[in-house]
Amino acid sequence: MSDAPKSKKMTMIVTKGSLDWAYPPFILATTAASLGHQVSLFFTFYGLALLKKDVSDLQISTLGNPAMAMPMMGTHMIMPNMVSMLPGVDAMCSAMMKNLIKKKGVASIGELREAAIDLGVRFIGCQMTLDLFEMKKEDLIDGIELAGAATYIEIASESEINLFV
Repeated sequence: MSDAPKSKKMTMIVTKGSLDWAYPPFILATTAASLGHQVSLFFTFYGLALLKKDVSDLQISTLGNPAMAMPMMGTHMIMPNMVSMLPGVDAMCSAMMKNLIKKKGVASIGELREAAIDLGVRFIGCQMTLDLFEMKKEDLIDGIELAGAATYIEIASESEINLFV
């Protein structure tokens, strides 16, 4: 019987694939892994996009995000939801967000994802979602697992921390 402390386990279901929603799972996963937790991320539905080889084209959506306030000209500009229907607004806001991320020295999604891999975070892509959206495993980064909900339930039932992002 070992007296060594048992590392905690953490799982996350990652369901969103936009730029702004990509940060929480990777930041939480890298932080937990660096603290010694065993971390598993289950990417399903739109979250599966975060496992694509190229994530440099991730966008944000202003629609349904009334709390989005971007620092501009010494103030914070709030983007009204109605503006989201105009062509090009999401692309403009995405470019503004990417510039802000770079200006503030925040790691890119690609860098955070690579850090998570280096820290041993387990990436599980949802096989059903892959089939549903007619994606191929070759479209995704190397080294991920493909599994279904039963695999997530199995690892979640053994985890002290379970998050839905």
